[in-house]
Amino acid sequence: MSSVFNAVAIVFMIGVVIVLIRGLVNMMRGGSGNTSNKLMQARVVLQFIALVFIVLALWFSRG
Repeated sequence: MSSVFNAVAIVFMIGVVIVLIRGLVNMMRGGSGNTSNKLMQARVVLQFIALVFIVLALWFSRG
């Protein structure tokens, strides 16, 4: 069961990296501040979800 949580956590961590890179590219190109804000909010949400799945993976791997 913990391997499922590990896989899902990895998927969300990859999503965090993708959103972070898109945000950096948007800032370098001088893009919209609104877009940067939305990307930052999405990154925070994805980081929270990834953290939850990491904790769940650790919880189930203990037992």
